[in-house]
Amino acid sequence: MRLLPQPATENIQLTEVLRALSDPVRLEIAARLAVAGRMSCTVAGESLGVHKSTASHHFRTLREAGVISTERDGRQKVMSLRWDDLEARFPGLLPAILTAASLETRAAASADSGPREPANSANSADSGPREPADSGPREPAASAQSGLREPAASR
Repeated sequence: MRLLPQPATENIQLTEVLRALSDPVRLEIAARLAVAGRMSCTVAGESLGVHKSTASHHFRTLREAGVISTERDGRQKVMSLRWDDLEARFPGLLPAILTAASLETRAAASADSGPREPANSANSADSGPREPADSGPREPAASAQSGLREPAASR
């Protein structure tokens, strides 16, 4: 197996790691790798819901930031998180980010799954259009019904 280019441990920059993990798709890739350990780019890319070229861009961004390591095994590329390198460089960073992402995902899923109360449940039966609370001066009923507008100077 041949390792694709990646920064040495001492060259991994915090800003690049955070930038790479700031994208939701790349964060999802990192989370999946944290669970799976190793994963081929093909398998990871198929379940992301993005085009192959977009997935490839995300893999490259993570690799160049030092978040993942990619090895070529024949025609496949296999990715894994650089746990030890990131832990040596920034202790606790990756587990903290992945835990926060997991909590955020669970919170969003639980918010989407349950029925929600309308914002103003007292008026929820009224399905007609609502007037703003302070609608200001109104046009005379005749011109409003006829669709004609008064000239700007006379308003």
